[in-house]
Amino acid sequence: MVETMKANVFVPSHAEATKDMKELACLNREKVHEIARKLLSFLSVPVITEEIIKKVFDEYGLEMNFEQYVLVGSTIRSYLSWLRDTGRIDAVFEGNRLLWQRIG
Repeated sequence: MVETMKANVFVPSHAEATKDMKELACLNREKVHEIARKLLSFLSVPVITEEIIKKVFDEYGLEMNFEQYVLVGSTIRSYLSWLRDTGRIDAVFEGNRLLWQRIG
């Protein structure tokens, strides 16, 4: 765990250098779980990846452009893979489309 790592200084990619990573690691973990909960809320019915990406952009007030589509889309696909690997969602194919749906 990052919280238990020892170093004189930590240089996170999206924050100022710090001597203590505990708070930042905690905030990051909370944000990961917040986004996972948000994705799960979108998946009460089967949804294609593109619709999930659109919902995330709408929810967080993002404006779609190619760079954001690639970056956020890749991140969302990683979340979906993690949620599937942890048994919280399922992926099914219907009509040659990949659909995601919450389990339970």
